[in-house]
Amino acid sequence: MRAEDQTKILDALEQRVTATRSGRAAPMSEVLEDSLYFERRRLKEDRGKSPAFKKDTAFWDRVANELRGASDAQQRRLTERAVRHYGEEIAGNFDDRVYQVVTRAMPPALGLLLNAVSPIKLAKRLPDLPSIDDAIVVQGEVEQLRKLHEKGTVVLVPTHVSNLDSIVAGYALYRMGLPPFLYGAGLNLFTNPLLSFFMHNLGAYTVDRKKQDPLYKDALKAYAQLTLEHGYDNIFFPGGTRSRSGAIEKRLKLGLAGCGLQAYIENLKANKSRPDIFVVPCTLSFELVLEAETLIDDFLKEVGKARYIIDDDEFTKPSRLYEFMTQLVNLDSKIHVTISRAVDAFGNDVDDEGVSLDPCGRSVDTSRYVLTRDGPASVADRDQEYTREVGERIVEAFLRDNVVECTHVTAYAIFSLLRERNPRMNVLRVIRTGGEDEDLALADVYRRAQALSDKLFTMSEERRIRVGPSVKRNAEDTVSDGLKHFSIYHTRPAAKRRGDRVVPSDRTLLLYYQNRLEGYGLDALGGAASLSPDHRALAAR
Repeated sequence: MRAEDQTKILDALEQRVTATRSGRAAPMSEVLEDSLYFERRRLKEDRGKSPAFKKDTAFWDRVANELRGASDAQQRRLTERAVRHYGEEIAGNFDDRVYQVVTRAMPPALGLLLNAVSPIKLAKRLPDLPSIDDAIVVQGEVEQLRKLHEKGTVVLVPTHVSNLDSIVAGYALYRMGLPPFLYGAGLNLFTNPLLSFFMHNLGAYTVDRKKQDPLYKDALKAYAQLTLEHGYDNIFFPGGTRSRSGAIEKRLKLGLAGCGLQAYIENLKANKSRPDIFVVPCTLSFELVLEAETLIDDFLKEVGKARYIIDDDEFTKPSRLYEFMTQLVNLDSKIHVTISRAVDAFGNDVDDEGVSLDPCGRSVDTSRYVLTRDGPASVADRDQEYTREVGERIVEAFLRDNVVECTHVTAYAIFSLLRERNPRMNVLRVIRTGGEDEDLALADVYRRAQALSDKLFTMSEERRIRVGPSVKRNAEDTVSDGLKHFSIYHTRPAAKRRGDRVVPSDRTLLLYYQNRLEGYGLDALGGAASLSPDHRALAAR
């Protein structure tokens, strides 16, 4: 982001959030008292762990002192300062010079960035360093995305599988010849100094999920909206956090996605020459997931109620990150980045020229959707309905462009057999005990995988899902490859072959990988649904 735009955005952020707050019933003193309460509680729990602990403590101590006896005008100025404090923390530090250096050195620089291991270990491997250039497959509506980038502002909305997602998506955009998009990244991802430097300078702005202050949340949302109004393309993860269960997200958090509609309305008010906001779903599909063990454990512990913050997982451990990247290359595994057809801020289809289309394919003037007697304006209930429709279109695209891999088919075949042979057990009990049999006949696993593969290929022809290259017409090859993947990377394999038997050695991992096929009505092949319809909890039985 250009420095002059950053300054304009922070100035506008300060004024907009404060004006919005002053227009509500609660007095500004209550707004600041709420901020003090939430921030002091957070800082007490933090106990000096965060780098900004002293700065934040000093700032809120000053606010508390100045708030005593402050006039209405002074309270407003204090609120502006609080918003500015949050805004400066949130704002990214994109530097085009850093971007040019990194992209010229790609893919080796990205390999180094993702590996983040000790110089001694890297030196031992020279010149053979892991690279993900060949491992990332970019496909789908790439050409439409390129064209829409020239017609308006793009909001890329990917599935969220791993903490690698933003880096993978950013690299995919570079491969498509597009400039970097802005994106919000959890503050916990900035703990590694090297990774933090690159993320800050490659478009990331910080999102501190530990901050519960409503004023901070207002500032975060307004910052994202203002960047769109200034023409900066964004990446929003509508799932809100990584999918703990491993399934495609079906219940989305559309607060940030709704920023696109509000930015469009503000663009119309300002008579911008390119007011349109285009929402582009993007499905990220991994054969192996770096943090799979931690994510599924977190999902099961909370019985589907995610904690939203995991401070210590595989992503923060350089050795696990290095091992994952190495195995990704050595196994010839692929990460598929699938770009879907775009929709506008109301959920309408969009053609390659950026024209919105109704269900019959006729062009529509979307500016009329937001007109009131006073011109373009926000109307809360109406806009929520538009945003809900956008969310439905996003989920449809996620399911349609999900790429199934050998690990998903293998896990589904094994786990569905466990469910089928233990019909009186619910999902959790099957995971805990494994049921009556310690292992399964390999021939049975092959048969189940074959039936599943046949169904998936049919669905692929109907454009209901995508089948990756690791899924073969011959299920024996698919299962063999799936078991190989499980055995090489994870500390404890999800399943392993022992002669003509298959041993489900980590049933939680089997659940995680098989969950990628939840939501497609495959229950008739055996077993039963493992997740609730919204994919946020275990099935009732």
